[in-house]
Amino acid sequence: MNLLELWFHDFGDTIWDVFLALMPILLIFLVLQVTGLHLKKRTFVSILKGFVISYVGLVLFMQGVHIAFLPVGTYFGEVIGGMEHNWILIPIGFVMGFLVAFAEPAVHVMIKQVEELTAGTIKSTIMLMAISLGVASAVMLAMVRLIYGISLWYFLVPGYIIVFILSKFVDPTFIAMAFDNGGVATGPMCSTFILALSVAVARAIPGRDPLLDGFGIVALIALAPIITTMLLSFVYKKRAKRKDRLDNATQEV
Repeated sequence: MNLLELWFHDFGDTIWDVFLALMPILLIFLVLQVTGLHLKKRTFVSILKGFVISYVGLVLFMQGVHIAFLPVGTYFGEVIGGMEHNWILIPIGFVMGFLVAFAEPAVHVMIKQVEELTAGTIKSTIMLMAISLGVASAVMLAMVRLIYGISLWYFLVPGYIIVFILSKFVDPTFIAMAFDNGGVATGPMCSTFILALSVAVARAIPGRDPLLDGFGIVALIALAPIITTMLLSFVYKKRAKRKDRLDNATQEV
């Protein structure tokens, strides 16, 4: 198989799958446009153009997933997981998790919305770092779990207990953002490369069951950014208190 054939392997299936995924959203939009929205022609055409651009982008992305992300993640996991010193997966998992979250498209949409709605008070770069560090920690813990055969419950139950405790002291705005950050972190980048890596590692390590041990990493990735975003709220709270003290001192002078 030459390079061109590899690029377009099962391309027709990808086109059809993305079409089926987007068509219900487009149909609902068209029905609402006729029955209630009645958008101006220029706005309506712009939205349709956006659908076309999204469709083309998703087709190209999903094709890249099939021919690159999944095979690379699988090969990477099998090779390193089968090494004698497979503990190297722990720091590698941290780096991989950070990079995957840093490149996740849904994460960038989220942090941009946060920065706009808070008028720049919460910087997108700071929120991106919080989410990326959360995902990095989650992938690192997932590698620890795979290497040493630790049950997923020992991570999820304490993790959500921490979330519930923190939610008592965190500003409600940050609670809402935290849970959304957990959702966007488990986007297509995570669900393709990291999940394939995890399953391959479980397959390569003796005594691990890919079905029992390989899965569960997405649950950890959904949890960790919630915690890091809530912890970030304490930084902003402390900064706000410091600013108030400085303002009060300035007024007194």
